[in-house]
Amino acid sequence: MRNKMKSHRGAMKRFKLTGTGKIKRRKAYKSHILTKKSAKRKMGLRQATYLTGADIKRIKSVLSK
Repeated sequence: MRNKMKSHRGAMKRFKLTGTGKIKRRKAYKSHILTKKSAKRKMGLRQATYLTGADIKRIKSVLSK
């Protein structure tokens, strides 16, 4: 009997699967060197967004093993 594949724990912490099947993610470039970034830019980085394109297929396979 084969062992079950485990979900990628790092990916599980970074991505959330929504009820409609989309994958929600946080935006990059918000962790450090924030002094040179404008307030408007930093506010935009606060909002979460969704994965697009080929990334969806790749991340879905990693999340549900």
